[in-house]
Amino acid sequence: MFEPPPATAPIMRRRRFTVEDRILVSIGLYGTLSLAIGLPLVLMFLWSIADGWPAPRLFPSSFTTARWASVLADDGLAVALFNSFFIAVVVTAATALLALPTAWAMARFPFRLKRLVEIFVLAPMIVPGLVVAIGIGKVFLKIGLSYSILGVILVQIVGTLPLMIRLLTATLEGIPTELINAARSLGAGTTSIILHIILPLAVPGLLAGSLLSFIGSFEEFEKSFIVGAPVVQTLPIRLYMYLDPYAMQIPLASIVAFILLMPALAVFVLAGRVVRDDIMAAGMGKI
Repeated sequence: MFEPPPATAPIMRRRRFTVEDRILVSIGLYGTLSLAIGLPLVLMFLWSIADGWPAPRLFPSSFTTARWASVLADDGLAVALFNSFFIAVVVTAATALLALPTAWAMARFPFRLKRLVEIFVLAPMIVPGLVVAIGIGKVFLKIGLSYSILGVILVQIVGTLPLMIRLLTATLEGIPTELINAARSLGAGTTSIILHIILPLAVPGLLAGSLLSFIGSFEEFEKSFIVGAPVVQTLPIRLYMYLDPYAMQIPLASIVAFILLMPALAVFVLAGRVVRDDIMAAGMGKI
C-alpha cells in the first residue's frame, strides 16, 4: 500500500528588524544600561554630597562638598590611588610578558593532555579568589613577600594571567601558518618573525587582555587585602575601611567608590572602540 511522504515542517525564517524594532531594542538597551550603571553612579554621587538624608526622603535635604575636599586632601587616599595605578600598570605589563609565550605554545603546538593544561591554566579563575589569596598569603608570609608591593603584584598576576592567556591564545590561533612559513622561506629569522609578524598581529588580543588585566588589578581586593593590608593600601582596601560595619561611613565610601569606578568606565569605553568583538568573544568562550 502506497503511503504519501510525510509533510516537511515549514522552514522558519529569521525575521529582519524593522525601524520600529530597532527603536524598542534601543529603548530596552539604554534603559537597562541606565539602571545598571547610571543609577548607581547617581546614588553614589548624591551620597557623596549629601548633608543629611533621612530615610523617607527620596533626595538629600541639603548638600555639601566638604567631604570631597576632606577626602581629596587626605594623603592616605593619594597614596592608595598611586599604589593602585602603579600596581595595575606593572601587573598588566608582567601579565602580557608571561602570557605571550604560554599562549603561543597553547595555540601552535599540539600535545597530549592539552585540554587538561587549559583547565589547569584557568584554575585561578575557577577557585574562589579568597581561597587562592589565603593559600598564597601563607606562602608569601613564610618567604617574606607579605605586606609588600612586590607581594601584591605577584598575587594579582595569579588572577590576571589566565584571562590574558585565553585572549592571546584565541588571537594567535588566527595567525595563518602559511604566513610564517613564507617569511621563513624569504630568509626571516625567529626574531624578525616575532617582531614583524606575530606581535603586530597579536595586538588586538594584547590590547583586550591588557585592558581587562588593568581593570582586574585596579579593582582587586581579596588577594591585595590578604597579602598587603594594612601596610600596602590600595583604593579597594581604602573603600573597605570606610565600609567597616562598626563605623560605616557611607558618604566617604561613596566618594572612594566613585573615584574607583571612573577608570573602569573609561577603560571599557576605550575597549568598546578599539577592541575587536571576535577576539573578545573567542577568548571568553574558548574551552
